[in-house]
Amino acid sequence: MHFETKEDTDSSIAEAFAAVTDFESFERSAIRRGVEVHRNGDGSTAPEDLSWDVVFMFRGSERKMRLEILEYDAPNVVVFSATGSGMTGELRVDLMALSSQRTRMTVRLDLRPKTLAARLLVQSLKLARNKLNRKFRKRVAEFAMLIEERQTQIA
Repeated sequence: MHFETKEDTDSSIAEAFAAVTDFESFERSAIRRGVEVHRNGDGSTAPEDLSWDVVFMFRGSERKMRLEILEYDAPNVVVFSATGSGMTGELRVDLMALSSQRTRMTVRLDLRPKTLAARLLVQSLKLARNKLNRKFRKRVAEFAMLIEERQTQIA
């Protein structure tokens, strides 16, 4: 299953990349939503060494996943890999400078089931594809606005 959207933000590519790679903020946000997050590595040597073990409830079942950084090319690309609960996924965030204070963010999410149970889950998600696409686009747009708000607070 594949989701993709593009959003433009009124911030420089460096500011957008800093927001996309603000891992502490994402960890705090996940913990507030009831997700157990355990970071592996400190990222002091290379961001590619970072990974996270997460446990969360989804559709009444506890899911365990391992998130890893596959690619980290500042300030252009960051790619995350997720494995666990019979499914693999890849989240890719591409940033492109449109001008010195305008950046286009392309976010792509691919989910691939590995077990029969995961195939059934993905199939049920496909039935609600339009609704999920709208939610995905809305969340990415909200994140782009958050990047702009951070910029105005700093300035």
